[in-house]
Amino acid sequence: TSNIMDFNVKKLASDAGVFFTRAVQFTGEKFGQVEKTELDAHFENLLSRADSTKNWTEKIFRQTEVLLQPNPSARIEEFLYEKLDRTVPSRPNNGELLGHYMQDAAKDFGPGTPYGSTLIKVGDCERRLGGAQREFLQTSAISFLAPLRNFLEGDWRTISKERRLLENRRLDLDSSKARLKKAKLAESKAAVSLPSTTSPCAPSLWSEEVDKAAHELRVAQTEFDRQAEVTRLLLEGISSTHVNHLRCLHEFVEAQTAYYKQCYLHMQDLQKELGRFPNAFAGNPGLSMASSGSSPQGNATLPQDAASAVETDTLKIEEVQAPATGTRKAKVLYDYDAADTSELSLLADELITVYTVPGMDSDWLVGERGNQKGRVPVTYLELLS
Repeated sequence: TSNIMDFNVKKLASDAGVFFTRAVQFTGEKFGQVEKTELDAHFENLLSRADSTKNWTEKIFRQTEVLLQPNPSARIEEFLYEKLDRTVPSRPNNGELLGHYMQDAAKDFGPGTPYGSTLIKVGDCERRLGGAQREFLQTSAISFLAPLRNFLEGDWRTISKERRLLENRRLDLDSSKARLKKAKLAESKAAVSLPSTTSPCAPSLWSEEVDKAAHELRVAQTEFDRQAEVTRLLLEGISSTHVNHLRCLHEFVEAQTAYYKQCYLHMQDLQKELGRFPNAFAGNPGLSMASSGSSPQGNATLPQDAASAVETDTLKIEEVQAPATGTRKAKVLYDYDAADTSELSLLADELITVYTVPGMDSDWLVGERGNQKGRVPVTYLELLS
């Protein structure tokens, strides 16, 4: 036991001595009092590129996390679950929650009412959008965030550890150089100052110190060169990191593209279900001009369904006559502002007369209030028997 304790004490004293020597060398370099071994330009460039890669990867990683999960509390929760090596509990995201609320509201208001039926359609779309977002987040976390995190928590930590070790080896090397220089200087001074009657053994003491310092320098140089090579190989591996991150970036873009395309298709389907295309075209002056023939080029480029919608929207409402039979009374559910002169503005709770005409879009009716007449959207009305 005493031998083990002696060994531990000696090791502790040795480590403390090495630390002290490095501290002295480091302090001397800061004050410009001792020489410092400089790394070559190529090595310095590798260090600079590695630092830049780490800094920008960290910023991109953090901001991507914010993009994918804007809620800081949720990010902290996911971080804790990850550190505990546990699965994050599945819960509806904002889009899915909104969809649930809309569909529950539709049940309360009545799914047969215009508002209720529309809530069901929009709610279903919001749930699908939420599902698309969930899939995008999962794909991005695996294909983009995980590789960046692996670099920061794996490769970069290894590089940092080896760089610290290289710096210690450099301090040891420069300390050895300084000791050898001092020993040689002391030897030369002793040789000059010693009288001829002095024993010839005295100069040999300094020769032994010089030999010892030279041996320590050779060992320090070998260890420094070996560590410099290890560190250089790791730093050159940053090129492979860039290639890997480039591939991950392409996968992230593909995931974003697929996500936004899916969202667009969902919204396009919803618009068709709600029948809002005619009104959208009516509010577009460019399309109105095309339909009137003032821009032949514009008219030529319109899709067939768009052109038919324009023709319906430019229906000359003043020429429409109410049929002898088939008119009904309707109660207005919400205020509606006419998009153009072919439409009739509405006020909530008023009663109007409505009817349809051949060729008219099924989501619209002709409404009359006294001498006023115009197209009105069906979703804003409750038809009375």
